[in-house]
Amino acid sequence: MIKEKFDAIVVGAGMSGNAAAYTMASHGLKVLQLERGEYPGSKNVQGAIMYANMLEKIIPDFRDDAPLERHLVEQRLWVMDDTSHTGIHYRSDDFNEAKPNRYTIIRAQFDKWFSRKVREAGATVLCETTVTELVRDAKDKVVGVRTDRVGGEIFADVVVLAEGVSGLLGTRAGLREMPRPKSVALAVKEMHFLPEEVIEQRFGLKAGEGCVIEAVGTISRSMAGLGFLYTNKESISLGIGCLVSDFASMMESPYVILDALKNHPSIRPLIAGSEVKEYAAHLIPEGGYNAIPQLFGDGWVVVGDAAQLNNAVHREGSNLAMTSGRIAAEAIMQVKSRKRPMTKQNLALYKTMLNKSFVIKDLKKYKDMPALLHTNSQNFFTTYPQLMSQAAQNFMRVDGTPKIDKEKATTAAFIKARSRWGLVSDVVRLAFAWR
Repeated sequence: MIKEKFDAIVVGAGMSGNAAAYTMASHGLKVLQLERGEYPGSKNVQGAIMYANMLEKIIPDFRDDAPLERHLVEQRLWVMDDTSHTGIHYRSDDFNEAKPNRYTIIRAQFDKWFSRKVREAGATVLCETTVTELVRDAKDKVVGVRTDRVGGEIFADVVVLAEGVSGLLGTRAGLREMPRPKSVALAVKEMHFLPEEVIEQRFGLKAGEGCVIEAVGTISRSMAGLGFLYTNKESISLGIGCLVSDFASMMESPYVILDALKNHPSIRPLIAGSEVKEYAAHLIPEGGYNAIPQLFGDGWVVVGDAAQLNNAVHREGSNLAMTSGRIAAEAIMQVKSRKRPMTKQNLALYKTMLNKSFVIKDLKKYKDMPALLHTNSQNFFTTYPQLMSQAAQNFMRVDGTPKIDKEKATTAAFIKARSRWGLVSDVVRLAFAWR
């Protein structure tokens, strides 16, 4: 194995791991990055939204050669029942700016590109290498890792755990608890391939423009969940995610849920004639601020999904991951520049810096939202979508029924919901959680 000692070892080559490794390597630190997959991105087939500002702080000229799909000019939000959707959307030509704000990406391609940048910055990247345990000294400080390769241990001043939401290495080492089923979602996704011009015609887009649809409602069968559709250059990422605990308690199959979404009357025309070439499942941290584990210790820090840094309320993950990786790297560099050891006391700088960023501020602001939505999932994901659809249909259907009778029927339905499910209570609690 490798005999030399490194300034830092980064475990994982996803968004947070690549951000940390690139930041440190580009500033002259000796970095080793270890990835268990065949290549960076091989374990991540997620289609995703990438926020430009966060990557720009790491690689300012990333637009020159990064594998970007479409820049987003339109966002649609749908509340669905079994046969309809009620929605709002925002579209602006302002997003056709010289340096767009959001892009759709295909992670398998993007992560491979990001890893190439890490190598070009001077880091050593080893794939098909699984870290089996952390190496500690006599004082219990982490001083390196042990892998499944022959040759023993690899040593470093600090280890960055960017291993993803499962975080088996950190769990085995006792650095954190295993993520609970109620704080992790399972998302399943298909890639539907269509000609570029067909996608643009169906969504009213010009070349290079993209649209995102995010949906809640009866599509998740009373579970706390979100459906999504992202337009790529020549494909559509279509999927749905629900809490692992809900899948278990409701005895629902994620494949069945996704199949129902594909065949919903609002979705089916958008993917008609497409060829499905990929199917994937992906775990997503959903616990929010209250699920964040210890972020640092003697000789180690944890970043990205492994740290539960995901804003489920605003569907943001990759930007939090990249930002946490960058901030962890900057904290490590500051400690090193002061010629101080990578102790828990000194690495607390990472948490201090992270607390000042949007990452913790946003998660803390909406810390009560996940619990509210999960606890009242029957209301928010079934009852209220059905009421919205009923009210809209009563308003638009003209069949000779007096308008006053329709208004009474709609009012009665909402009064029934208020008394039966606590509509007013839910609205008030939602408003306070969103405050």
